[in-house]
Formats: sequence, C-alpha cells, structure tokens
Amino acid sequence: MSQPSWMKPAAMAIPREGYFKPEKGQYGPIFPRTPLGYGFTIIAKVKPGREAAVRDYAPAVEKLIADKPDGLAPLKLHTLKWVLFPIGGDLYFMYQGIFDTDFDKYTEDAVALFSEFGVTTVFTNLDGFPEDWKTNPQAFVKFVREHHHPSFLEYAEVPYVTSDEIKKALHVKQSISDMLDQMQ
Repeated sequence: MSQPSWMKPAAMAIPREGYFKPEKGQYGPIFPRTPLGYGFTIIAKVKPGREAAVRDYAPAVEKLIADKPDGLAPLKLHTLKWVLFPIGGDLYFMYQGIFDTDFDKYTEDAVALFSEFGVTTVFTNLDGFPEDWKTNPQAFVKFVREHHHPSFLEYAEVPYVTSDEIKKALHVKQSISDMLDQMQ
C-alpha cells in the first residue's frame, strides 16, 4: 500500500519564471501547485505618507474575521502575511498568500469579496495600483503579476493538503476525543 502524499515532507525547486511549462490561464501563466499549495508574493512601493493607512488594514481584517469568521473562506487561504520594510528611503509592502485555488480563481474571488463587503483593498496604498480595480480584474491582475516575485523553493512538512482537509481531520480528531471522553 502506498503512502499518502501528505505523510512525507516535500520540497519543490521552482524555476525563475515561476512555472515549469507555460500554461495559459485566463489571466496569464498558471503557476504550479507546490507542496504549500498555490500562492504569490507581491512586493510593491507604498505611496508616500500611506504607512498608517496600510497598517490600519491589519486591525480591520482582524475585526472582519472576529465578526465573520468565514468572511475570507471563499479564498481558501492557508496563510496570509503582510510585511512593511524600508529600501533606501522608500517603504515597501510585501503580501504573501498561500491558498488552495489557482491564481485566476483567487483573483476573481478576492475582487468579489471586497465588493460584497463594501471595502477597498490595502493595495490602493501602493504605487501603480489601478483605480478601476473593482471593475477591471485585468488591471488588478496586471498589477499583481508585475509585482509578483516567485519563490524558488517551497517546502511543506505536510504537503499537498488543503485547508478543508486539515479542518476535516481536526474535526474528526475532536469528534473521537469527545467520544472517548463520554466513554469514561
């Protein structure tokens, strides 16, 4: 019997282009599913004087999730990480997200969610971000692709597992624990 893929750690070296063979998606090349899942890293310059506005998004997202825990569920996010850092005299923002859907679906779902919640994106504080991003997904995608820096190595201790699979496994674990507690 073969071992499930999640039982053995995996690493993937990724070419400079971010993909192994160019496959065209709706919004450009399809990046591969790695042991982590799908994802991208954006690094972009923050508009002068907008650091506070960028930082203010963190408690806003925290509140959104506290009020509506499944608010970002359509994005199938595993992790999301935001970092501000200086380069020379300028401030830069890094957005790093790992998710279970491909880039095209993630983009469409993200634009739809922002519209549904009636909020804007932190990206509006970044140089070159399109003003018409809510109605022009192509412009949104163009910005992301121009500012995406593909990783060249990704590693996962538990590879190729989706967020939903993790939640189901933890639910089963909790159910078994509850059952054993009732047997005592």
